[in-house]
Amino acid sequence: MEETSLLWLFFLTSLLSCTTNQASLTVSPSSSQMLEGDFVSLSCEEDDSSAGWTLRRNTSGETRRQCGDGWGRSAGSSCKISYTIPLDSGVYWCESREGATSNTINITVTGGSVVLQSPVLPVMEGHDVTLTCRTKTPPSNLAAAFYKDGSLIRTEPTGHMTIHHVSRSDEGLYKCLSSSDGESPSSWISVTGGILSAGKPTTTAPPTSAASAPPTSADSHHLVFGLLRHLVVFCPYCISTVLMVSLYRHRPTGNELPVSMVMTPPTQAEERLDDDFIVAVTTEHHF
Repeated sequence: MEETSLLWLFFLTSLLSCTTNQASLTVSPSSSQMLEGDFVSLSCEEDDSSAGWTLRRNTSGETRRQCGDGWGRSAGSSCKISYTIPLDSGVYWCESREGATSNTINITVTGGSVVLQSPVLPVMEGHDVTLTCRTKTPPSNLAAAFYKDGSLIRTEPTGHMTIHHVSRSDEGLYKCLSSSDGESPSSWISVTGGILSAGKPTTTAPPTSAASAPPTSADSHHLVFGLLRHLVVFCPYCISTVLMVSLYRHRPTGNELPVSMVMTPPTQAEERLDDDFIVAVTTEHHF
């Protein structure tokens, strides 16, 4: 029983050592569209701060550029952009030193006067979602028309539209049109049927341009290299643990002796044979 418990302990230790840390990316304010000049904060909600998560992005003019390297102001695992411009449009994600990545978030910064405030993360199926047509010049609660995949849904007098009990059929490209300020860019809204973990959301937005595409093949090679490096570090530990447990289970106990050390007393027949042999040798010698 003691050996079985120890074996399970070593197994769980090895399993925990071989797991990778994860993080999720959040954005504040929670909107996939920004007006030029807006402030935005991006944060990596991480399982382990020692993993060294940093913000990266792909835009039309750069690939895998880290926060603080020509854009944003880095503060630990967070990044702040104090004044957004259209060149900040792109896909953002968190990345650890080992190459692990979080969910991605697509952000669009427009130089126009209207944006559609919509969820940056997938909406749970059956929940409600509210879309807001926001304008640069107040008031922002003017009448606005809302569109899905190019077709008019309806016009709301206050600039807000709520979709109740969303389903998969509600997925698509949404935009709004303000009669006084014009049209917003389009944003993809995803609907998920599973239970979203508070710390592990994912996005399923379709690629609409090179700037909003997921990391390129070079990024995939980087991730594969990070995984191989992780395996090289931890697999010898796992193998040595298995060998140590195997040696422990087959070790001799205190009451057991090696085979070469086990001695059995001679039987009476063996003693008589020994005596007869001695007498025979002695008689032959006297002869």
